[in-house]
Parts: sequence; C-alpha cells; structure tokens
Amino acid sequence: MDDETWETIGRLVKRLDEHGTASPETARLLRILKIGEEAGEVAEAVHGVMGSNPRKGHSHTWDDVQKELCDVVLTAMVALRTITPDAQRVFRENLERVAARDAPR
Repeated sequence: MDDETWETIGRLVKRLDEHGTASPETARLLRILKIGEEAGEVAEAVHGVMGSNPRKGHSHTWDDVQKELCDVVLTAMVALRTITPDAQRVFRENLERVAARDAPR
C-alpha cells in the first residue's frame, strides 16, 4: 500500500473519531468487530452469486463480491490504523513476512 492510501485511511479514522460517540476503547473494539460483519457480507454475496438460498435465488454478482471484499480490506485497514499510528509499517512488515515465508526455496 502506498503513502496516499494510508493517508486516506488516516483521514477516515480521524473522521470516525471526531464523529463517534463511543469511548476510544469501545471504538477500537467495534472497529475490529466490524471486520467480521463485513466478512459476513462477502459470504452473503457469494451465496447470492451461487444461488444457494432458494428463497433469494441469484441475488448477487461477482462485482458485488469484489465490492464486499474491498469493504473487508478497508475495514481491516481502519481497524489496524485505529490500534496503531504506525499501521503502514506494521502492514508492510507483515506482508514481507508472509511473502518471505511463501518464497521459493
């Protein structure tokens, strides 16, 4: 992720902090829990693509799944930035760790 992306995430966190009514500790927990909610929306969209709910049929598209996956990523980035001001470094280091683990040996 580039600097501009993380600056945008920082602005989103600031706006949420300014307009939120929860305590900082509660806001932190709620933002982490929000990731699960968004993941559930991905699952719902996949079920909709597959038509696995007979009552709803084919209610979603793969574009819907893509949008919901982006919501998960953005929500996780907001949660990470909420718990550390150095979210960009933390993310980069973890990405490098995972990439190194999966590199050809």
